[in-house]
Amino acid sequence: MNPTDDREVRPVRLAPFDMLGLGLLGIRTRKLRAALSALGISIGIATMIVVTGIPASSQAALMQELSALGAGMLQAMPAPDQDPPALLPEESVGMVDRIGPVQVASAVANTHTVVRRSDRLDPRDGSGLTVLATRLNLPEAINARIHDGQWLTPVTEKFPTVVLGSVAAARLGFAEVPDSGPGPQVMIADQWFTVVGILATTPLSPDIDRSVLVGWPVARSELGFDGHPTVLYVQSVESAVEAVRSVLPETIHPEQPGQVIVTRPSDALAAKRATENTFSALFLGLAAVALLVGGIGVANTMVISVLERRSEIGLRRALGANRGQIRGQFLTESVVLAALGGIAGTGMGLAGTAIYAAYHGWPVVVPLSSALTGLGGAVLVGVVAGVYPSIRASRLTPTEALASV
Repeated sequence: MNPTDDREVRPVRLAPFDMLGLGLLGIRTRKLRAALSALGISIGIATMIVVTGIPASSQAALMQELSALGAGMLQAMPAPDQDPPALLPEESVGMVDRIGPVQVASAVANTHTVVRRSDRLDPRDGSGLTVLATRLNLPEAINARIHDGQWLTPVTEKFPTVVLGSVAAARLGFAEVPDSGPGPQVMIADQWFTVVGILATTPLSPDIDRSVLVGWPVARSELGFDGHPTVLYVQSVESAVEAVRSVLPETIHPEQPGQVIVTRPSDALAAKRATENTFSALFLGLAAVALLVGGIGVANTMVISVLERRSEIGLRRALGANRGQIRGQFLTESVVLAALGGIAGTGMGLAGTAIYAAYHGWPVVVPLSSALTGLGGAVLVGVVAGVYPSIRASRLTPTEALASV
């Protein structure tokens, strides 16, 4: 008697690469169906990448725009309706500038004078414009840009020169400042001032648009300005805006902090923070739907594949393949099919996001988590979609499977 006859017959274990080869068999022999099935899940993954990448790019562009508008800007001014009127200390700008998170502190002050286009106009008709004394760093504090001409300099701020807000320039009839030759002039308090620049519109500081801005020293020497600021503009680090706001009254007016009103953080900052918190839920839901649709497509393909390959399953069972190997073959095919679709879908999604963002001039932003979730989700979908078809294939007996040939 042969001693090997008493040994237990063990099924042959397939190496991982052998199992992968079996899983690829159905994909290689049915290339069109595999491509269409992979296309279904790739569209789902691409949708997930696009619906997260495009909003992320849009949000990044919005964040840049809001930051450029001055999301970290605060304004401080005297409390109204006080008798006698409340005044901010002359040294308040320098005191505010010492606060750690403050990046820029500037100020303007109402000179209570009237500006006229000509000395022939009514001295009381100021066209609804305000003449403001200004610090040189005002454009940095309010993110203002020069439309034409130039801003005041350490030299010109001491002489009768002005910069016009956008609305003030339109009302006074100035569209531009000549590059050479004498500049246009306006009359303030019976003295001629030369226009050296025109500001572009300042969205967060509309009062500046309706103002005529003169240097702080010349306002003192020529317009009787007493040196007390009317409005302080403070640009701080965005993350510390609330902290800066809480200490501004005591810093500006230590003796009477109740006489100082500080604006809340700008609406731009509030919109920015709200935007950061409202994108995720909606797009996660859309991504889940896209993955579900792709998974259903793969599952449908695998079920049909099992039905069409009953003879193959029966032959392999008759030649000694066990149920685990049959399950592994079809589960591997499902996972590989989904993974190929996930890789293609991720590429499609990245390309679509980049093209759309470039068309709108946005920065291209695709969250790394979205790309990794796309690939991981594709594999997970392949596993889930392949479980039932693989179990169904493994339960077929050789006789039952070969009977359908």
